[in-house]
Amino acid sequence: MTESFLHYLWQFQYFDKKELQTDSGEPVQVLHPGIRNTHAGPDFSDAKIRIGSIEWRGSVEIHIAASGWTDHRHDNDAAYEKVVLHVVWENDKPIVRSDGSSMSTLELKNRVDPLLWNKFKKLLTCPDSIPCASSWGRVNDIVKLSMLDKTLAQRLEAKAGVVLSMLEKNRSDWEETAYQLLGKNFGFKVNADSFLRLTETIPFNIIRKHINNTIQVEALLFGQAGFLDKTNVDEYSGLLMREYALLGKKYNLESKQLHQSQWRFLRLRPANFPGVRLAQFAALLIKNGSIFSSIIETVSYDELYARFAVTQSAYWQTHYRFGKQAEQVPSIGKNSIQNLIINTAIPLLVAYGIRQDDQRYMERALDWLQHLPAEKNTITRQWSELGYNVKTAFDSQALIELYNNFCLKRRCLDCTIGTSLIKPA
Repeated sequence: MTESFLHYLWQFQYFDKKELQTDSGEPVQVLHPGIRNTHAGPDFSDAKIRIGSIEWRGSVEIHIAASGWTDHRHDNDAAYEKVVLHVVWENDKPIVRSDGSSMSTLELKNRVDPLLWNKFKKLLTCPDSIPCASSWGRVNDIVKLSMLDKTLAQRLEAKAGVVLSMLEKNRSDWEETAYQLLGKNFGFKVNADSFLRLTETIPFNIIRKHINNTIQVEALLFGQAGFLDKTNVDEYSGLLMREYALLGKKYNLESKQLHQSQWRFLRLRPANFPGVRLAQFAALLIKNGSIFSSIIETVSYDELYARFAVTQSAYWQTHYRFGKQAEQVPSIGKNSIQNLIINTAIPLLVAYGIRQDDQRYMERALDWLQHLPAEKNTITRQWSELGYNVKTAFDSQALIELYNNFCLKRRCLDCTIGTSLIKPA
């Protein structure tokens, strides 16, 4: 038995309620089970319970064994003074309140259909990464869509939470936050930390002062990234070195400079080499000027896509690394642009909507997701193999969240799909 299963039984009242009695023999009637509490304190709040002839309104605490009350030291916690009913699987010990009165306890052990527990155990012990894979086809489409709406909202709120944390660190400077988030996502996982560190060591207000000068913006970024050394010097890299020597000293940047060893090249395709990505990052900054404003002021998806579609400067169209000629280096690709929109533009928009308490920004973010094709990865492929039509990023983002935070963690009882398979016929 698990407490999460007992929470599920109590929340949905999936037990025999005929002649309910407390451990002292008083009749019990559940008028309302209460509201699930996911924070500290009793498990359910605002419950309405009639015990004997008295109607109580307060909290409900749930344990596998009644002794859990003292094991968890609730008897010394003022937060549990308002508990009106102690619900347990097994009543192994009488519980007394701090004032010496007996705690009303309800035992469920002999009131639950064993089939419910067996269904739950089957999901819990399933070897598949998606516990309900074998039963997926039996779940009503409305139930699936309901859960995906929930997981998408949860995923967007979590991403927005990261943005708001960065915003607080940046003293409510949205432009600085957008610049750092964009930089981190230009690292495309492999170099995400290095890109973020780069944007943290060279503030956006410095970049903005030189935004109309490509050479100076590139000198600042490549110099601060640690790529301007005295090896493989050609005319272009020499020019950047001279510019950075002046600008780095002017803004006192050299002490915070990254080292080239902090950037990863191993197992990357040349088009993903840090130098190319830095040049594309510079081009995007130059094209848009104010990243945050350009995102917030954009309504249509096509216009947003155009803002992220950039071509790096001429040198980086024929070089993957300094001093090493190449025939042709592609500009930022469609998949990369879509990735940046999903992980930069949309979280910024949602975070701004939360901060402004304006639902329109969330609605715009959802619209953009429906214009984006679904991501293709090991997670979305598993859902496709189950027969789910993963069409847009709206679908894939919701399914990724469902997989990572519910399926892998076996949180079937927090999932409407899981509970629909467990509930009584």
